[in-house]
Amino acid sequence: MIVAGPGTLQPRLISSFVGNCRCRQSTQPLHDIFRYNPGSLTVNLCTIIVQRQMIKPDLGVNLVCRNTDELPNSTRKRLKPGKLSPRRPVPDHILKPPYVASKKPPGITTGAEVHDEKGMECMRASGKLAAQVLQYAGTLVKPGVTTDAIDQEVHQMIIDNGAYPSPLGYGGFPKSVCTSVNECICHGIPDSRELEDGDIINIDVTVYLNGYHGDTSATFFCGDVDDEAKKLVQVTKDSLYKAISICGPGVELNKIGRIINALADEHRYGVVEQFVGHGVGRLFHSDPVILHYRNNERGRMMLNQTFTIEPMLTMGSIHPIIWDDDWTVVTADGSLSAQFEHTILITENGAEILTQC
Repeated sequence: MIVAGPGTLQPRLISSFVGNCRCRQSTQPLHDIFRYNPGSLTVNLCTIIVQRQMIKPDLGVNLVCRNTDELPNSTRKRLKPGKLSPRRPVPDHILKPPYVASKKPPGITTGAEVHDEKGMECMRASGKLAAQVLQYAGTLVKPGVTTDAIDQEVHQMIIDNGAYPSPLGYGGFPKSVCTSVNECICHGIPDSRELEDGDIINIDVTVYLNGYHGDTSATFFCGDVDDEAKKLVQVTKDSLYKAISICGPGVELNKIGRIINALADEHRYGVVEQFVGHGVGRLFHSDPVILHYRNNERGRMMLNQTFTIEPMLTMGSIHPIIWDDDWTVVTADGSLSAQFEHTILITENGAEILTQC
């Protein structure tokens, strides 16, 4: 977890190692790890984000929600928050991740998620369930369906399979899945807004099954989507699979960002830099931090390691705006954003995608 005392700008990182269960405290400044300027950082769901009240202007994260309805050169209107339904219950017999009871902001731990045979089988099981839930969620995407209705179905399917919906209660997140529509980059909160013909929507599912998290997302079409939006979605998906194709033991982690950025450049799309992939397993978020843009960060992939790759590409601005709910992140200019994500396992022969049916 990240611990920041009053007035301090440098959090501590507590690290937990799977296997030997060793813990250590890192003194490395968090902003050095994430290539951010100094500031108080916290982990939100599938990505690392600069904490709202500590953001500095040069970090490229804006806090003003531009609520102008109309978008230039488009018939589409900007997103607006809808109404939230009450938090959905989870049966007592279902194993819950530790952060649900702690009520403390979760942090990211140093140390990779490297598994033994039992751990790998558990990761395959959680990944498969996450993939099945995501596949089902995609079938619900239709004009007139609310994102809250999608959350209800996702929530029920997860608990029916004896798992816990990882986002629920994570750092105060109020729902069981993230639904990010049109210009929403990530962390959209399911609410009363009805999907409209021509929308695109990213659905981000994470399940906690038998003590292991499986994390995945995809962007779906709602009704008749225009060709420009379809191209953005396809290129984003292609960028994920190209990145996965180069993974393997000993491969430099920064190659992921290079290959994604190169494909985005080819199609003149932007790559969101403030949100990243991460290690995943017994912990929702751990090392390594996966940057989706060109970078020179050090680090290599390890055999039997699990982490996510989750590129976010935009048609226009890559600069995010955070809504007043402290979660919803949208593009500054209202341009469309798409995202795809898989949890992968590094094997002797490359990478195994754990979150596919």
